[in-house]
Amino acid sequence: MDNIKNKLKSIGKRAIIDFYRFLDNSGALKIYEKILEESIDKNNLPKHVAIIMDGNRRAAEIYGRDRYYGHYLGAEKVRDVLRWARDLGIKVVTLYAFSTENFKRPREEVDKLMELFEKKFYEIADDEEIHEYEVRVRAIGRIHLLPKNVQKAIKYAEERTKNYNKFFVNVAIAYGGQQEIIDAVKKIAEKVKRGEIKPEDIDKELIDKHLYTADLPFPNPDLIIRTSGEERISNFLIWQSSYSELYFCDIYWPLFRRVDFLRAVREYQRRQRRFGK
Repeated sequence: MDNIKNKLKSIGKRAIIDFYRFLDNSGALKIYEKILEESIDKNNLPKHVAIIMDGNRRAAEIYGRDRYYGHYLGAEKVRDVLRWARDLGIKVVTLYAFSTENFKRPREEVDKLMELFEKKFYEIADDEEIHEYEVRVRAIGRIHLLPKNVQKAIKYAEERTKNYNKFFVNVAIAYGGQQEIIDAVKKIAEKVKRGEIKPEDIDKELIDKHLYTADLPFPNPDLIIRTSGEERISNFLIWQSSYSELYFCDIYWPLFRRVDFLRAVREYQRRQRRFGK
């Protein structure tokens, strides 16, 4: 019985890959993609799209490869998605790359991820397209928890792009939404202790100014996309996402397509945002 189940499971994985290849080669996907793009109102785009890039390891299983291969595919997908967002006219993209909880994963996996992050930050810093389109790259999170070599790569990317302001990419790495709020509260408490501010001065705007996202344009995401079928935000931008529209997509991140991205934007435009009113 177990052998039969394993065979069926294997056939299912191959069928998924074959189906996507069929769609890509049939031309039908391109037609649908064009219809989707034409249906999008360019005057009602989300300014800030945040993405929870989930499903790398499960995508690797489909290909019968190890989890690092899934992370590699996920990192490669980032380039495509940033291009789609930029070409559509979106100003800011924030990517949830690595949470503080992810440090609890197996040591070998974490080490491989750190190698990948180091490599990708250097690559993005020297990418001709990044400089051609004046993309500013920022990392948000508890950066001091990362290995020194990764911190160095992040600093290099930030320095190389610090004067750009046409398109913004924020990478949430060693990031946790609850910890972000705790860190902000601690900074404010220190200022109260030093007599720089009074307790009665503490309000939403003051907290905003002490978050990791304080000096970012459009810090609050209009749209949050999560791939892989999971329907939760997993401690991501929990302060900033009070009025964000959430979109959950069944597809694993490495298999995420432009049509999936356009669907998310179209769904965002179909919703009526009330902001609590």
